[in-house]
Amino acid sequence: MPWIKGGWVGKILTIDLTNSTCYNEELPKDLAMNYIGGRGFGAKILWDRLPPKIDPLNPENLLVFSSGPLTGLPLPNSGKLDVETKSPLTGGWADSNCGSAYNPSFKKSGMDVLILKGKCDKPKYIYIKDGNVELKDASHLWGKGVFETDKILREDHEKNALNLMIGPAGERLVRFAAIMAESGRTAGRAGMGAVMGSKNVKAICISGSKEIAIANPDEFEKLAKEAYEALRKSPMYNEWMRQGTMLTIDWSNENSCLPTRNMREAVFERANEINGDKMEDLKVGVKSCFGCGMACGHIDRVREGKYAGLEVAPDYENIAMLGSNCSIAPLESVLKLNYICDDLGMDTISAGSVISFAMECYERGLIDKIDTNGLDLRFGNEEAAVKLLEMIGYRVGFGNLLAEGVRRASEKIGKGSEEFAMHVKGMEISAYESRAAPAMALAYGTSDIGAHHKRAWVISWEVKTDRLGVSKEKAAKVIEQQNIRSSFDMLTVCRFPLVELALPYDYYPKFLTLATGYTFTTESLLKAADRVFCLTRAFWVRELGYYSKELDYVPLRWLKEPLPSGPFKGHYIKPEDYDKLLSWYYELRGFDERGIPKREKLIEMGLDYVIKTFESMGIWSYESIK
Repeated sequence: MPWIKGGWVGKILTIDLTNSTCYNEELPKDLAMNYIGGRGFGAKILWDRLPPKIDPLNPENLLVFSSGPLTGLPLPNSGKLDVETKSPLTGGWADSNCGSAYNPSFKKSGMDVLILKGKCDKPKYIYIKDGNVELKDASHLWGKGVFETDKILREDHEKNALNLMIGPAGERLVRFAAIMAESGRTAGRAGMGAVMGSKNVKAICISGSKEIAIANPDEFEKLAKEAYEALRKSPMYNEWMRQGTMLTIDWSNENSCLPTRNMREAVFERANEINGDKMEDLKVGVKSCFGCGMACGHIDRVREGKYAGLEVAPDYENIAMLGSNCSIAPLESVLKLNYICDDLGMDTISAGSVISFAMECYERGLIDKIDTNGLDLRFGNEEAAVKLLEMIGYRVGFGNLLAEGVRRASEKIGKGSEEFAMHVKGMEISAYESRAAPAMALAYGTSDIGAHHKRAWVISWEVKTDRLGVSKEKAAKVIEQQNIRSSFDMLTVCRFPLVELALPYDYYPKFLTLATGYTFTTESLLKAADRVFCLTRAFWVRELGYYSKELDYVPLRWLKEPLPSGPFKGHYIKPEDYDKLLSWYYELRGFDERGIPKREKLIEMGLDYVIKTFESMGIWSYESIK
């Protein structure tokens, strides 16, 4: 392709699973320039090619895997891959990404994007080597856990191939099932694994040997060396290398935002038993994704007791949601829960949320042992949590209800449980209790996949400023972070160098320019991110047929129930204050009072095709506003 100088490969591969056929098409230049890669590619492809309002588990739903122009290149933390689809958990836009040491194989096999459509007639796995595609029988893999599946694939194919797999949870369409890459590397949120399972695809094994071109290799190498050196010189580097994300357990507990007992509380009295220091005590090694300059995969091994020998790489989100949020400690017990989720192929955040929700329902007397198949679901019951996770992953008994996610479970249980079902748009909230952090609450509320910290981790900034205040500045900060983080998912590289070690953002448009040979600036890259965020919001409007600000509300617990303990005891977010933040957010985003992008905003973003769809739906008509 004459316009490609580097960065992009130039190919979109589509596999029609129903017909066992595949075809390649050239990557359009305007798609690359305006949507960059990763989440941007997925947003435009799903808008253009997905039949509107289709059931997410219908075979015609599309599952898109997309790299970015920086994926697999020799720069810090470039081992990411993005996945996009319509979510079976929320019914709206969904994307998730995973890191891996093997992600460069995706582009080296000769593609920027892989699209799966249709459904295999029986369980199969996909083997791609340097652009050659085979659909292979997976009957010997179906029903197996992720770790065994990975082992078999590496024995049967290349040891350094990229394996994207589902576990039993994905096979059984658990609505928060994940797609796994290696041990614990996960495209976890929004039910990606359920969509893959609905297509009867157990795994995708990708091997590639083609080189990824760089338009200006000498200058690129010089800039990359400078960036790696900047990471090593960061004041936080040594501490990060000791504990990675597990540093956040103590930070969250001290700052009263550690989710505890279904986010009923924000401090955990046993935090020192699951924190970074405890993780260090058990650490036996470190692993990282491709190109990483600041490895976050700290591998723990349980030394004694019933879980002796178990190895897991803990992460803050996993440990907080399965640990403090379920009132479970010590760390060894939480590592067991983490391992089960990884092997069954389930999102640890959603899993911890549904278990803690069930525990609160049990303690409130809304469900009993008859409902739970005999399990005593009081907070802190580790053995019950272990059994319940397995019941969820295999959709057995009470686990079948929780496999639907916390929103659907609360609707079924009723009795007021909806008020402490901790989700936004059906997506379980990740590990920051935010009654004393209104900007973080706004970030959760307005996230385009439902409540997820990766969209805008604004709480770190908020605790250093006017923490409890409500201001237009906070709404602006949420938007700023959402756009910056969207750009990372479009470039498809890890955000940790910026977020954790303060690598200046202006490195990234420079990398993009040198890789592709086309000039990008901070302003043009962030405008592209703004464009994609508008498009994913428009996707929600199209799929639902409407939008209202209630969809951007956080759970009622945060709006009416004061914190019962800790340094911010008594605090909650007044509904009128949240409405102010939401109104400022909409104003600054260019959305109307319902949360729908205005016509002039869409024109500014170059989204004329969205305008045509909205007009055909009557979105801006007087009747729709009523």
